[in-house]
Amino acid sequence: MKKWLKTLATTCAIIPLAQCALIPGNSVAAEPAPQSAPVAPPAAPAEPVATTDADPALWVVKDEDTTIYLFGTVHVLKPGLSWFDEAVRQAFDKSDQLMLEMVLPENPKDIEDITKALTIDPEGKTLASRMTPEDHASYAAAVGALGLPVERFETFEPWYMGINLSILPLLKLGYNPAEGPEMVLTAAAKASSKPIAGLETVEQQLGLFDQLPEVQQVAFLNAVVKDIDTLEPMLNILIDQWSKGDSDALAATLNESMETTPELAQILLFQRNANWADQIKARMDQPGTVFVAVGAGHLAGQHSVQDYLKERGLTATRVDY
Repeated sequence: MKKWLKTLATTCAIIPLAQCALIPGNSVAAEPAPQSAPVAPPAAPAEPVATTDADPALWVVKDEDTTIYLFGTVHVLKPGLSWFDEAVRQAFDKSDQLMLEMVLPENPKDIEDITKALTIDPEGKTLASRMTPEDHASYAAAVGALGLPVERFETFEPWYMGINLSILPLLKLGYNPAEGPEMVLTAAAKASSKPIAGLETVEQQLGLFDQLPEVQQVAFLNAVVKDIDTLEPMLNILIDQWSKGDSDALAATLNESMETTPELAQILLFQRNANWADQIKARMDQPGTVFVAVGAGHLAGQHSVQDYLKERGLTATRVDY
């Protein structure tokens, strides 16, 4: 289970959303958190950050009148990676539409309502009642280390606390969803008046986790707590592979995770990849150019989106740049 920690950043766009419920002062929480220890995205650097060239993998699917680009993302990044240029920028500029895993509602209240409905136990069941005393003590220590009051989140679903504990420490280390490709591409699309669509809704993606059996949810949360100190080095490996466009290395990293928990791979990767391939095939019936950006884990290894497209008679070709 713990190996899924290095897979989530390249599979589920819900990771940037996960911080919404737990940042002190957010209305999703029961009451304002103490202001002495806020957890928030890092402030903008005082001096310009040196940039490093990154060339993530890009694929294209074409027919006579339709072009669809497939771009893999890592959902949180630090400043300084120059990825939105060269072939990636050219493909985006040529596109009539941006398509993401999901599109967040513009109204924060809508996000709050969706989050409350799916991430808080309706019967008030506590995490302490789901976990062993030893595991709950470790979990409480991890939450406390982030400056958050553990009692405030006792009725949250285990999977949601696992997601949050896998992202909040990274924010303190300088990673930022605002630097991630989804938000950068969204801003660029809005600036150029490109329509933005989602392959899934927020409810659908949250529901992927919410439907997991409780035993798997608790195991995931325990794994995050146990390996919380390894989050940064694991993410650094993925970002390095992603930046180099090394899809084979990325696939090997992800395959290691998937082999240990095939049931999660089926739910979080393979079923979704097949569904997205169906949507892409249907979109090929309309003329135009679309830039599709999804977690890089969906475009690497066996049972990738490209594999399912091939089954549907479509060929995704790697863009050489």
